[in-house]
Amino acid sequence: MRCVIARYPFELTRTGVLDSMKGVKPEPVTGASVTIGRRRYPAKQVGRILTRQDPRDFTAGEVTRAMTRLGFTCHDQPAAASVGAPVDLGAGLGVPGALRTASALLGGPGPVAV
Repeated sequence: MRCVIARYPFELTRTGVLDSMKGVKPEPVTGASVTIGRRRYPAKQVGRILTRQDPRDFTAGEVTRAMTRLGFTCHDQPAAASVGAPVDLGAGLGVPGALRTASALLGGPGPVAV
């Protein structure tokens, strides 16, 4: 299938993409991503490998559009952290526990339950 990425035409096939990505270790996903086989790759990494261009020359949208047309599953956002996982908002502020004071968080008086 003919795809245009960074103003250059490429003839991409599903099997060609699978072969190109075989043995490639996925980088950490921070934005748009593509599931190829059982692995999830950042769209920019896939584009860099398939086109051999600098990732600054194309957008993640161009890559995800092409991969979607080839039948791969594309994701807009990275996988969310586990739901309900506790987040310590006072980390690094020197404020212990789940009870924070407004002065520690916002510079104002009074306790605030988080």
